Amino acid sequence: MGVIDYFRKDAGSSDKGAPERKASATGRIVAYASGGRVAWSARDTASLTRTGFTANPVVFRAVKLVAEAAASLPLILQDEARRYDQHPVLSLLRNPNPMQGRAELFEALYGQMLLTGNAYMEAVAAEEGTPVELYVLRSDRMSLVPGADGWPVAFDYTVNSSKVRFDVSGPRSPILHLKTFHPQDDHYGLSPLQAAAQALDVHNSASRWSKALLDNAARPSGAIVYKGTDGESTMSPDQFDRLVAEMEMYHQGAANAGRPMLLEGGLDWKPMGFSPSDMEFHKTKEAAAREIAIALGVPPMLLGIPGEATYANYQEAHRAFFRLTVLPLVTRVTAAVAEWLERFSGEQLELRPDLDRVPALSAERDSQWKRIGEADFLTRAEKRAALGLPPLDDGDA
Repeated sequence: MGVIDYFRKDAGSSDKGAPERKASATGRIVAYASGGRVAWSARDTASLTRTGFTANPVVFRAVKLVAEAAASLPLILQDEARRYDQHPVLSLLRNPNPMQGRAELFEALYGQMLLTGNAYMEAVAAEEGTPVELYVLRSDRMSLVPGADGWPVAFDYTVNSSKVRFDVSGPRSPILHLKTFHPQDDHYGLSPLQAAAQALDVHNSASRWSKALLDNAARPSGAIVYKGTDGESTMSPDQFDRLVAEMEMYHQGAANAGRPMLLEGGLDWKPMGFSPSDMEFHKTKEAAAREIAIALGVPPMLLGIPGEATYANYQEAHRAFFRLTVLPLVTRVTAAVAEWLERFSGEQLELRPDLDRVPALSAERDSQWKRIGEADFLTRAEKRAALGLPPLDDGDA
């Protein structure tokens, strides 16, 4: 006897006189437990990236603004003796791989850090010397393998059912792992989107609410009051089902917006509308947008968020954006890249952004050059050191 026949036999042997119950046994418990509670979206990397960067314009623009600005900064390569115009490291960064240039490579690197809190760069190295190619790997596909002492010994890169393991226990690691600070995780960084996850949910929910209002002529549904023709106060089941079916078919959705309603049989329509205070939910959406921008380090003024008057003007906000967000990020990443590449070439190099070629900081740099240049108590070598320049071969002439 098969499984289906077994259940048919069991159903046929039941008491036909007992009332049939089709309600779920857990229905009342589920409804009671979820009533009045907030439903937040998932906090994993894939969900935050999907609901944030790919589905939220504020996150998309803020991440693009930071990543593109950081990737476009000119870089300086120097050591204790000189500043290089031509060097294998500069050539590698200029053409890191056949599919990307320097700007595309670093934009992907900064984007991964902003979205996931982690960024991974792979070096395709020759037997000796500087690597020949660099690649940015997706953070959601990378997993760290800790050793017995807790320090990472390998990284697994998984795509579908295929897995590649990178051994990082040696002195020359093929993987550079960059991560943001996380107070409760030893191996992975904290994504800014996790800190802004609640604001992200509020902003997305407000957008869906606005769309629902537009689909329904920007007002909520009204109420149909049944008065009855013969003094009856309730409708029969057939009348109720017919009325619901007609409402769903002819008077709901954007295609039926503004369509007149024909009522009969003692039915009366009582429209309901929002009060002006109820319609101000868009202010909640703007507040959520400001929180998202703050978490990503972008002045809300640069994103066109209304009601933001923290900075006196756009130029001041732009300067604060570079000084407080872009430069710390680029300085940290380039220093880590230089230290990582030193293990391959053996040279002690310094890689950092060229502040003299950042237009947003031109006024500050002019003031610094003038102040140091007019300092008579400093020697020329001390002035060059204060400006971050390597010393000259002719000493303090």
